[in-house]
Amino acid sequence: MLETVGSPVMWAGFIAFVVVMLAVDLGLFRREAKVVGPRQALTWCLVLAGFATGFGMLVNEWFGPERALEFATGYVIELALAVDNMFVFVVIFSAFAIPASLQHRVLLWGVIGALVLRAVFIIAGGALLQAFHWTIYVFGAILAVTGVRLLTQKDGEVKPEENPAVKLLGRVMPVTTEFAGDAFTIIKNGRRYATPMLLALVAVEVTDVIFAVDSIPAIFAITSDPFIVFTSNIFAILGLRSLYFLLADVIGRFAYLKVGLSLVLIFVGAKMLAIDFYKLPILLSLGVIVVILVGSIVASWAWPPNGQAKSKIGKATAAGLANGG
Repeated sequence: MLETVGSPVMWAGFIAFVVVMLAVDLGLFRREAKVVGPRQALTWCLVLAGFATGFGMLVNEWFGPERALEFATGYVIELALAVDNMFVFVVIFSAFAIPASLQHRVLLWGVIGALVLRAVFIIAGGALLQAFHWTIYVFGAILAVTGVRLLTQKDGEVKPEENPAVKLLGRVMPVTTEFAGDAFTIIKNGRRYATPMLLALVAVEVTDVIFAVDSIPAIFAITSDPFIVFTSNIFAILGLRSLYFLLADVIGRFAYLKVGLSLVLIFVGAKMLAIDFYKLPILLSLGVIVVILVGSIVASWAWPPNGQAKSKIGKATAAGLANGG
């Protein structure tokens, strides 16, 4: 059994909270297929950020300031990586021509799948670290190498339809270009066809799996407590959909976010590799990560690359992930 500060009651309570949030989200956004406006998205972002802040205060009260800082740091890292996801989502929805009014349904089911996958990844990662301490060096090396690759990659053309998982789906069942409302499949001539909605959902899920390979080790570099890892991870994922609708129109302007995320991954990977020799204070780690991310965002707005346009959203990370790595 993995050691954790969270009692069974706390785990059950948090999972119940997540279920309620998803139910409320369904009620807010799914009454009818419509475009989620910036005001609605901003409201939901603030509500979820407020819940995350409140939960962090509870962690501080229950387990002390160190655990609260671990939660905050993990939350910031996951939120930053979640923003990077949005570059890929924009490309996926464009490639499969998903109407704006239907994008939330794809993201909703994508996030539900992500919640399950993250839970599995966290349990497996925690068990590995507990049983084989040396795997922390493997995780650290993965993060550092990923950061360097992300930093040195050039922009490329993104083709989500070339994703291996999407191709496999096409072999398993026939695919149609027709939409049937928000349905993922449709029956034609007695056969069930996958709609573009299902293709987009598969691409989103594969993207999350690939991102989890980076994000889960990144949080384990901050804390090895599964409860803190899981809660910080899930709070970031819960806010992903609303954040997407809030930032989708301007996400292409974050030209240097890739650089910032690269440096964060390299920093966290180095921290992991050095953990048995020097343990960097959590507060200092949080400060470094925030400075890097804020700096990359400010630089993007203050000094945009010459000739930058929205169409250049297809950056290298999006290309690699949307095409299956």
